[in-house]
Amino acid sequence: MALNKQLLAQIIEEKLKPLVKKVDEQAHYAESYILALGEAGFFQSANKDQSSLLVDEATVVRETAKVCMTTAFCVWCHLAALTYLRNSDNPFLKNDVLPQLENGVKLGATGLSNAMKYYSGLEKLHLTAEKTEAGYIINGTLPAVSNLGKRHYFGAIATIDTREVMVLVSTNASGLEMTERLGFIGVNGSATYTCKFENVLIPNDFVISEDAKAFCDIIRPTFIYYQVPLGAGVIAAAADGIEKVKAKQNGCNDFLKVQATELRSHHERIEAELTQLASDLTLKDVVNTRLQAVHDTLAAVQANMIHNGAAGYVAGSVPSRKLREAYFFANLTPTVRHLEKIKSNFT
Repeated sequence: MALNKQLLAQIIEEKLKPLVKKVDEQAHYAESYILALGEAGFFQSANKDQSSLLVDEATVVRETAKVCMTTAFCVWCHLAALTYLRNSDNPFLKNDVLPQLENGVKLGATGLSNAMKYYSGLEKLHLTAEKTEAGYIINGTLPAVSNLGKRHYFGAIATIDTREVMVLVSTNASGLEMTERLGFIGVNGSATYTCKFENVLIPNDFVISEDAKAFCDIIRPTFIYYQVPLGAGVIAAAADGIEKVKAKQNGCNDFLKVQATELRSHHERIEAELTQLASDLTLKDVVNTRLQAVHDTLAAVQANMIHNGAAGYVAGSVPSRKLREAYFFANLTPTVRHLEKIKSNFT
């Protein structure tokens, strides 16, 4: 079934646009919007081939990011969790938990920032696991996991002996202590928490993979793919912002080197690459696309600030919010420096 863009636009108009300033300025988590997307069927994978699923869900991220990239980031977190369960060999997770995440009953988060850095040699793994008959007992602390709340699950990877295990963690798990993190220059409405594990038992039914390293190799391209439309949405919003002020100061903006048409061309190129990647998703190509999207996004928001002039520097202005969103996109795992290290392995 084709993506219902009209319904998506309606949900964004009714459920997200009224909350944007509250998200940015009061750290409001737009949980109701993400749940509405699930209830409307935008996360359904049944009867969809892989290519169509990727393109459709990337569209949801992009259209959300045009309005609020913080909330689009939360949507990406949810899609990351869906990716884990869709690729797991665990029948309980696929048959019982996945439908809840796809239907808007439960929400998901990634929890793999530390693990992705670990597998690239950037950090030590923060979690340890101990095997028992009932499952795994997890200890340690994840500094930041986003898109969390009372009805949420998130992925986590812990080391045990000479391997790593990947599990799905309920935010209601006994022994899990969550402390909200605020004070960022942007994305404070992303429901981000430090997660401290003190003898948290993860039942066998919630083991995503007994070989986390091999599993991450499988899901990493999709994990990164769903991030690219975050930038695409911000670029499109920046182009709109430039067009809105094109008559400012008697058309003086016409003399600026970067115009909305250039940003539109960058956006169109990213969209074409996303469509192409969906048919042949390789890590090398998606990393290159993600890197270029970051640089294009940073250039777009800077141009938008310059076109808006002093009005863009007013606290709460849309251009300033887009600027902060773009810098978060550059520092989202995998960050630019992390991507550059991954890219070095291809040469």
